[in-house]
Amino acid sequence: MDDLKQFIREIPDHPKPGILFYDITTLLQNAKALRMTCDRFVWLFHDKHIDKVVGMESRGFMFGPIVAYDLNAGFVPVRKPGKLPHDVHRETYDLEYGTDTLEIHKDAITPGEKVLIADDLVATGGTALATARLVEALGGEVVGFGFVIELTFLRGRDRLQGYDVQSLIQYDE
Repeated sequence: MDDLKQFIREIPDHPKPGILFYDITTLLQNAKALRMTCDRFVWLFHDKHIDKVVGMESRGFMFGPIVAYDLNAGFVPVRKPGKLPHDVHRETYDLEYGTDTLEIHKDAITPGEKVLIADDLVATGGTALATARLVEALGGEVVGFGFVIELTFLRGRDRLQGYDVQSLIQYDE
């Protein structure tokens, strides 16, 4: 599926020196590339009987609703603290330097629902794992992760062992 790489813009030294940023806005603005990306996610998970697709703030909001629509599933946003207006469940997780927190509405997932977690990129896997914990705390079953990009050299997949992890594009360094 590396044919999608041509639609990813690489920006050196963003947001700081030494970081190579993979910009998906060029993929999003190309109708064919956007359709190919979402169709591939649907194809990978079409037989999993998905009830909900969960997308993390903010780029998971770009793919999650489209994939949810095509899978005839609902969409659930996972957000930074203070952004959701109703009762939330919260998960705090470790970053390289410090911690971060994500929230989900307590009534967003019904126990037993099958959930696909979708995002643009997996690096170290911390955000994805925290999202899985949120879903599981509400009684949902994480049936898979779908990422547009996987930075394999950061080994995020290792933190997601036991889950079905799919990525469309891999960068080895």
